[in-house]
Amino acid sequence: MSSLLTTEVAKKKDEDLIPLVLANSEVFGVIIDRYNEALARYIRRLTRVDEDEIKDILQEIFIKIYRNLNDFDHSLKFSSWIYRIAHNQVIDYWRRSRSRPMTAVDPDDGFWSSLADELDLEKEIGRQEFGSQVRLLIDELSGDYRAVIILRFLEEKDYQEISDIMKKPLGTVATLINRAKKKLKTLAEQKGLSNQ
Repeated sequence: MSSLLTTEVAKKKDEDLIPLVLANSEVFGVIIDRYNEALARYIRRLTRVDEDEIKDILQEIFIKIYRNLNDFDHSLKFSSWIYRIAHNQVIDYWRRSRSRPMTAVDPDDGFWSSLADELDLEKEIGRQEFGSQVRLLIDELSGDYRAVIILRFLEEKDYQEISDIMKKPLGTVATLINRAKKKLKTLAEQKGLSNQ
């Protein structure tokens, strides 16, 4: 594909790329370029695996995306559909590896301030130490609670997108987020990280 054509194709919205990919598989590279970093970050945050395993999981995700483009549900946002595939692939990875999913959150994310404000947590102990403490709190959450916290606060997805990704009703997502925040707050209070 010529660089001029690549530039024009790269400007297209996700949904407009689907027929182009179906007609020319080389166009799929635009989708990979567009989502590779974000999905790698999402996998990294949901799991504690090395970069080689992240690449393996990503490869499986992109293969599934490509194979299922014909089945894309146009009532969803394309990014939500991709994150749903990624979410399911990570769950499959957990099942295959039989390991408990862990959270690995980058300490320099604005996530800490957002979550600390949301939960009224004490930030005085230093950003890195605080990040380590919150990471441990998130690790104690069960799978769905951990996933909604990551999707909402790290991936900055709205409730509808989380609903689409997790295949759960909107009300259930709201309840999960509320309960996850309460559980985190309780855990933070037990560990002396809360302002209350």
